[in-house]
Amino acid sequence: MKRVWLSGMVLACLASGPLIAREKAQIAASAEIGRNITLFELPKGSRPHDVAPAPDGKIWYTAQKQGALGILDPATGQVVQVPLGQDSAPHGVIQGPDGMAWITDGGQNAIVRYNPASGKLDIWKLPEDTGYTNLNTGAFDRQGTHWFTGQNGIYGRVSAADGKVQVWKDPKGRGPYGIATAPDGNVWYVSLAGSHLAKIDSATGEISVIEPPTKDAGLRRVWGDSKGDLWITGWNSGELYRYRPSAKSWKSWKLPGAAAKAYAVYVDERDMVWVSDFGDNSTRVFDPRSQKFVQRYPGSGEGANVRQILGRKGEVFLPESGTERLMVIRTEK
Repeated sequence: MKRVWLSGMVLACLASGPLIAREKAQIAASAEIGRNITLFELPKGSRPHDVAPAPDGKIWYTAQKQGALGILDPATGQVVQVPLGQDSAPHGVIQGPDGMAWITDGGQNAIVRYNPASGKLDIWKLPEDTGYTNLNTGAFDRQGTHWFTGQNGIYGRVSAADGKVQVWKDPKGRGPYGIATAPDGNVWYVSLAGSHLAKIDSATGEISVIEPPTKDAGLRRVWGDSKGDLWITGWNSGELYRYRPSAKSWKSWKLPGAAAKAYAVYVDERDMVWVSDFGDNSTRVFDPRSQKFVQRYPGSGEGANVRQILGRKGEVFLPESGTERLMVIRTEK
């Protein structure tokens, strides 16, 4: 591995050969980001989609185009990819309460669990009568049950105890996408095509549908802050939404720029809200206290396309599916 320094930024390169002209241009375009950024090159053709913190300081990502779980060691830049099975096309990955990687695998129409200690894979196929579901993302409730969404109009759960998989249909059809657990343990998901927010009853599997203030907003991702408020991106509307369950109230802020496409959202430990914007090729940070966008992190190249944001204390991870890089931002106190 080699590291290339540019304007106080370090790029960890897996390739040992010279950088091609296009790659040099991409790196130069990101040099303005600053000293708190490290970029890691991921395998060509991997098309990283979602990302999650892994044990021992490592980072997991889904290599959607190569049917694998990627494991990055930020200390060395070393990347290992674990094949997930025939026809695999993983979308989401999160760390479960068991310390394992839980993956929503659209290609296999299955939930896959990877044990980093043993390398063992568990694969729970969805019932055959569900058909192809286009599995998306997952979240855990307080009972340790894994809930997931599928864009073809379903949401469901799998229990690690017995491997039982249950699937329900969203009442508005296609669209279930981002999903997250609030501090009180409630699991919420949003529908991109159906453009609504849904609260799951973990006991019964039933949902309560909440409509956003903007018609056809295209709600894409959701995340909860420490106060219990939900932060939601509007792909079609170009807005960041806050839904306050305690008051059943909405508020929204338009992303800067003329053609915003709000994709991912993540709330860090400081309650700062991170939003990726495909229209502006950047990730922005919103401060709920000032109710303003206070920082902008441009992609490391054209069409970076950050599809998920996650992190751990002091760090935020931005997987760039377009450049096949992972950007790690060290946050300021």
